[in-house]
Amino acid sequence: MHDDHHHYGHDHSDDHHHGPNGHHPHPVGHNGPAGKPLQWQTPHLPHDHSHKPTDPRTTDLDLVETAFLEGFSRAPDPSSFLRLAGIPFVGETTDGLRLHLLRVETQDMVDVGSVMPLIGGAGVTYHPLPAKLTSRRRRLAFVYHDGTGQRPLDFGEARLLADRSGATQITMPGSGQ
Repeated sequence: MHDDHHHYGHDHSDDHHHGPNGHHPHPVGHNGPAGKPLQWQTPHLPHDHSHKPTDPRTTDLDLVETAFLEGFSRAPDPSSFLRLAGIPFVGETTDGLRLHLLRVETQDMVDVGSVMPLIGGAGVTYHPLPAKLTSRRRRLAFVYHDGTGQRPLDFGEARLLADRSGATQITMPGSGQ
């Protein structure tokens, strides 16, 4: 055992080097090159624990959404970009409700101040943020119509809709049809 962990099958031949304290020198990332972590470790789970298979449509969704935001704003053909990203023009929820895409909304936000409640709940205190503590965020929404009103969906929700984008007819409530 070295540094509170085991190395099984380690070859301790003559060309195997130990650090100055008699232990193996371990760089960041443990068994990889110095300064370059190889991976995040998964905590040890009980042997009877089963891993849920991940839905590939949700892997790194935050990074995919960021790439979508950057590309969509510059796309010469927004409709084709939506198709490429798997965003349906007519989508269907798991309970069979049809939604029709009206617009894509993007919003840039910069946080430049903060408020904190006062002790006792008698009010709040406001503090402008120094430049290094300001933060920039972007928000994305796909605004669909559900037959009665508008319904904004986030990137993940829109991608999970079943694509029913063929030509459709919308029957409005109270139209007598």
